[in-house]
Amino acid sequence: MERRKVLDYFTIDGKPGGNQDDLTEWDMNRGGCGAVTACDVCMFLASQEKFRRLYPHDPHNISRSDFIDFATSMKPYLSPRYHGIDFLETYICGFLDYLTDKECDSLILEGLSGSVDYESFAEAITNQLDRNFPVPYLMLMHNDPKLDDFNWHWFNLAGYEQTHDGLNVMTVTYGEFLWFSLRNMWDTGHLRKGGIIRIFERV
Repeated sequence: MERRKVLDYFTIDGKPGGNQDDLTEWDMNRGGCGAVTACDVCMFLASQEKFRRLYPHDPHNISRSDFIDFATSMKPYLSPRYHGIDFLETYICGFLDYLTDKECDSLILEGLSGSVDYESFAEAITNQLDRNFPVPYLMLMHNDPKLDDFNWHWFNLAGYEQTHDGLNVMTVTYGEFLWFSLRNMWDTGHLRKGGIIRIFERV
């Protein structure tokens, strides 16, 4: 059965999401991908009144300067480091600290390792996108040269398409949407696979 879901993702200067290349601080420009994905989640959710406090500017008219300012404020929580934010737990702790400071206790964050079986991994991703939450994704090393730009990198998933050939997912990073086979992304060829952040709304 064919299924398709694409989030109504925000744009900045006509491009999807926050662009790490726009960040002016050297360390954030080189290693701020974790913070950028968290910023994107907040900016995306802030268009809903119940999550409005997550983003300090206008979520319906996000400018490049507003994004840079916001990324700077996210930096203390998910700061670049020598080995990057290479564990899901590190990301969760930093992002939860931000949510706590913004008095947003309605969101729950859980990590799901890429080492789980593919079916469970794919189901978690489609479930989250069906609930209209972006999916922060950590990819460590991958053997496919087509994914070289995603090595040791955080990015968000903003859509999926289930066809007879398998599940494709839409990534958003560096101001671009790109589609990839999820099975190929999951099958990195390495023991450590990174994983995803699952976001739930507390009931």
